[in-house]
Amino acid sequence: MRVPRVMPAVAALLLLAHTPLARAQSTEQRLADVEKKLDAALAELERLKLGGAASDSSSVSVSRHGFAPGASRVYGLAGGTSIGGYGEMLMESSDLEREDGVASNQRARADLLRVVFYVGHKFSPSLLFNSEIELEHAGVKDEAEVVVDPSSHEGTAELTGEVVLEFAYVDWQARPWLGVRAGKLLVPMGLVNEQHEPPVFPGARRPDSERLVIPSTWAAIGAGFYGSSERGVEWRAYLVEGLDASHFSGSSTVRGGRQDGSQALLTHPALAGRFDWKGTRGLTLGVSAFTGSAWQRPQPSGANLSVRTTLFDVHGDWRWRGLQLRGLWASGNIAEAGELSDALGLSGSDRIGERFSGGYGEALYDVASVAWPGTEWSLAPYMRVERYDTQESVPGGTEDPANEREIMTFGVAVKPHPSVVLKADREFRSNQANTETSRWNVALGWLF
Repeated sequence: MRVPRVMPAVAALLLLAHTPLARAQSTEQRLADVEKKLDAALAELERLKLGGAASDSSSVSVSRHGFAPGASRVYGLAGGTSIGGYGEMLMESSDLEREDGVASNQRARADLLRVVFYVGHKFSPSLLFNSEIELEHAGVKDEAEVVVDPSSHEGTAELTGEVVLEFAYVDWQARPWLGVRAGKLLVPMGLVNEQHEPPVFPGARRPDSERLVIPSTWAAIGAGFYGSSERGVEWRAYLVEGLDASHFSGSSTVRGGRQDGSQALLTHPALAGRFDWKGTRGLTLGVSAFTGSAWQRPQPSGANLSVRTTLFDVHGDWRWRGLQLRGLWASGNIAEAGELSDALGLSGSDRIGERFSGGYGEALYDVASVAWPGTEWSLAPYMRVERYDTQESVPGGTEDPANEREIMTFGVAVKPHPSVVLKADREFRSNQANTETSRWNVALGWLF
């Protein structure tokens, strides 16, 4: 039975009538402490009755086993079901002219990029299920005309939005230092692919290098192991579905080759792994890699393609008081890129690059922590310097200079709460063809 809130006050008044003032104040404080503890105990009982679905919101700021705070919420439960999520809305306004002075013909846009729900369930302290359900671009609202490729007789339809099961897996932590994971998994590469919740990374947009070099968000059906040590070492190693090279391109490299666990071809699976060191407080240094043959379909006439595709990155993140520094460099190699371009009928600057790479550095400083000590608010100016090239070497063809880009981003992020962010920035974009268009971005993001 809940103790009425008036009881502590009545007890305090009675004590004030018979004891000195100092003792009355001390007693009143003790009664207030007892009331707080009682409220906390009742809240915990209510949480347990709900099976953990109403778990403490303070746990949302904790990242576990490589996942972002919202995605790793289920790991913090004693048992039962967890519900979390995040969302992201973007408004953009491009310049009227490209860098060469030609009209850009781009209009201002607003897009509800994604609304995501995490649903997890802890069967026992060591066994759980976790999933991410994503609605993109405000959901699917219409039908689109199917466009058929005359060479492959396959059709595609570009809808205004999508509903995607981003990941869904079962996780068994056999030992504190060793776990087994199977299902649709996030490929453990880069800084963004596993940590893509908007309040986590600087910038209204994700870095281009982690879209076109590392094709985030990138998930694949597979299984593997993960673990960590008391000395700050974390690692993951998975066997997953391979990429499908029939959808590679010169401008977006391997991004179109993600099979995303949808009727995925398993002719050639791939290996993905990651190693991070967190031995110093606030510092993360790591490497990750992916490799596998990417030709999954019947061999073209007169060819015997393997198209081994390898990606590699080095990354780091350092946080000290209000300062955060992040950086990544990634590179990729597509073996038999010339033969693949021939098989796909690509010519000239449309041919696929044998090598591609990109990277960026970011800096952010929370001035609110200095100006208003103890405040929950965050006010953080940030900047990002980025460079990438999707066609470093093009066998049998020529590089399109528009695919070699540099981006300078300056902005500010405001957080009224650690889980809610408003970001506004300016992107100064350029490429070797002088055809890029710079733009302003404003993004609203949240997680829970």
